[in-house]
Amino acid sequence: MRVLIWHVHGSWATAFVAGDHEYIVPVVPDRGPDGRGRADTWDWPETVREATPSGLAALAAGGIDVVVLQRPHEADLLRRWTGLVAGRDVPAVYVEHNAPTGHAASTRHPMADVDVVEEGRVPIVHVTEFNALMWDTGHARTLVARHGVPDPGHLWTGGRRSVGAVVNEPVRRWRVAGTDVLVEVGRHVPLDVYGMGVGKLAEHLAAPARGPAHGLHDDVPQHAMHRELAASRAYLHPFRWTSLGLSLLEAMALGMPVLALPTTEAPVAVPPEAGLLSARPDDLVATARRWLDDPDEARAHGDAARAHVLEHYSHTAFLRRWDAILTEVTS
Repeated sequence: MRVLIWHVHGSWATAFVAGDHEYIVPVVPDRGPDGRGRADTWDWPETVREATPSGLAALAAGGIDVVVLQRPHEADLLRRWTGLVAGRDVPAVYVEHNAPTGHAASTRHPMADVDVVEEGRVPIVHVTEFNALMWDTGHARTLVARHGVPDPGHLWTGGRRSVGAVVNEPVRRWRVAGTDVLVEVGRHVPLDVYGMGVGKLAEHLAAPARGPAHGLHDDVPQHAMHRELAASRAYLHPFRWTSLGLSLLEAMALGMPVLALPTTEAPVAVPPEAGLLSARPDDLVATARRWLDDPDEARAHGDAARAHVLEHYSHTAFLRRWDAILTEVTS
């Protein structure tokens, strides 16, 4: 199929565009949010090609088999750029990547009352069962396509006495991302933090003279980040409220033991043998310290984490599920 999809979430899109289809990603001159084009920091196959709004207009007459929407305004962009109405003129699905941002149990989904969604022509596809449970999607048809991550390989060495974390924009997203938890853990153990905007953490983390030394690594390409991250002894996932961070699954696939909060989908993704889930930062610190002193224990939990991800978040199963969804909506 020829699939139109906006480049929104890099890690998820990297898994998605590895399928057996042709993928068209919009690109605009400034490569802003509505047209980022191909990824710079992820490896995408040649089957992903860019199209300008005028290029998409030329494809409108039968050149697009299905549209994958990920933000409410993308349906308006599609109509403005191509004249096509998602769900009427071209088959479409809407992927909801996030947990509700309002009240956890009563937030109405922004697509719930759109005609083509209510009529079942554009199903809402959630990436976790937790999201599907919590969003109020009204009469819209809902499906779940659980995350799947390409296997980066068992790269964990644990040779660096630090705890790794991946958090984009940690200062701006402070409590949602659990940055205060990250900072609290960093008062007691060394951290290596990766992601966009992590340099802003410097003023919040203890200086070496007053506490552990930390490494802040801003916007490292994915393949290089995996190698560097896997050198840390353990992985910290401090998020209070997130759908299910793909960085968590990737760290587990690397063979890293996990420290995380017991929120949203984490209790499903992280079994007890893979690490520790706790709402008490003191417990996270105590376990991190123990693993820093006992690499064999850390290795055992990391091996269990990797085995769990490969079984339950298989990239092959993810692509197979999406093939079934796309085939259904286009038929």
